[in-house]
Amino acid sequence: MEYLVVGVRGLLGLVFLVSVGGKVAGRPAFTAFVASVRALGVLPPALVRPVARSVVAGEAVVCVLLAVPVRGTATAGFLLAALLLAAFTVGIASAVRRGRTAPCRCFGPSTTPLGTPHIVRNAVLCAAATAGALAVPAATDARSAGGMVVAGAAGLLAGALTTQLDPLVSLFRPTDARARKGPVGAVRQHHHEAKEPS
Repeated sequence: MEYLVVGVRGLLGLVFLVSVGGKVAGRPAFTAFVASVRALGVLPPALVRPVARSVVAGEAVVCVLLAVPVRGTATAGFLLAALLLAAFTVGIASAVRRGRTAPCRCFGPSTTPLGTPHIVRNAVLCAAATAGALAVPAATDARSAGGMVVAGAAGLLAGALTTQLDPLVSLFRPTDARARKGPVGAVRQHHHEAKEPS
C-alpha cells in the first residue's frame, strides 16, 4: 500500500502543480481561466471569479499537503483532491450536456474543446485520489528504496501524460475535409474546377 500512496502522490502532485502553474502564470493566464469558468455556464456571473480563485487556492493546498511526508497531511491532500476533481467532473459533464464546449484551461492555454475525455480524465483522477486516501491507513514502513523510486517515477510519468491530454486528443481529432485531401487532392480539385464552364 505504501507504493500505491507514493505513486498516487506523484501523479496528483504533478497534475495539480501544473494546473496551478498554468492558471497563475501571469494576469492573462488567470483572466483566461476565469473566462473559461464563465463559459461553462454552470455558475452565476457573480460567483465566477470567487470560485476561480478558490479553485486555484484549493489546488495549491493539495500540492502542499501531498508534498509533506506525513500520513495525516497525505490523507487530507487526497481527500481535498478528490473533492475538487469530483466538482470538476460534475461541472464539465453539466456543461458538455448543455452543449458548452469551450476550450479547457485546466493546464493553461488550450484549443481542445471540453468533452468526454476531460470527464473521464477527472473521474479517473478522482478515483485515484480516493484510493490514495483509503490506502494511507493501511500503508506500512516495510518498503524498499528501489520500490519507492519506481512507484514515484511511475506516478510522475502518469501525471505528465495526464497534463498532456489535450495535445494527445488533438492528434486524433478529425480535421476538415480540405485538410484531409492533402496537396494532391487539392491540385486535383483545382484542375476539376478549371474544367468547369464559367
